[in-house]
Amino acid sequence: MEDVRTDGRSCEEYRQVEVECGVVSNTSGSSRLRLLNTEVIVGVKAEMGNPSPSHPNEGRLEFMVDFSANASPEFEGRGGDDLSVEMSTRFAEVFRTQSVLDLVSLGIIDGQCCWILYVDIVVLECGGNLLDAMSLAVKAALANTRIPKVTVLKDSEGGEDIEVSDDPDGYNTLNIDMVPLFVTLSKIGQRHVVDATLEEECCCSASLVTSVDSSGKFTGVVKKGTSSLSNESLHEMLQASFQDNYLP
Repeated sequence: MEDVRTDGRSCEEYRQVEVECGVVSNTSGSSRLRLLNTEVIVGVKAEMGNPSPSHPNEGRLEFMVDFSANASPEFEGRGGDDLSVEMSTRFAEVFRTQSVLDLVSLGIIDGQCCWILYVDIVVLECGGNLLDAMSLAVKAALANTRIPKVTVLKDSEGGEDIEVSDDPDGYNTLNIDMVPLFVTLSKIGQRHVVDATLEEECCCSASLVTSVDSSGKFTGVVKKGTSSLSNESLHEMLQASFQDNYLP
């Protein structure tokens, strides 16, 4: 079987990726990613709020995915709403653990105040491999995020006040080293491909969606599609998903 696709790429080759950071002025961090005909923009806003009762010393991330009306006809109406909820939930699950991002560093006053990072993902155009593109755009936006430094001061009555630095250089950044990327492997015939186009996704019998961190560790695996995967295919797809040269 030849290792070539209709657009000239090999089965395990990504399209060219273009990423810009700091593209949205009224955010704490942002990015814009283009993967040929797939385009995504991500904005991160850091706001103070109440921590979760179950994690009183941590901040948190909240995700919202929105599809432009021009992205694809399939995103109109209920179809887009369902996919938005599915993808928002998937990102929230990945970022729920302390091992992915230092959530304690987002805490301000235990049980009272923390930083909440609102991550808004807007899909401008969909040309296939949407989830992988979104994950890379999210990681780039988080790397670009600036969180103001704060000081907790005691007031005269023994309470606590929060002072936010007004110094333009008085900010903290996030350590995104362990933030994973989604890598989707699509099974087409007897082969699997990465970075599938829309046409290839229509021909796909099953796909494997993995989240892989920079150390090559799997943080999640989900199979999609109605067809089964043999043990051999499953092993090959898992091996391919964390090889560095397959990650853009």
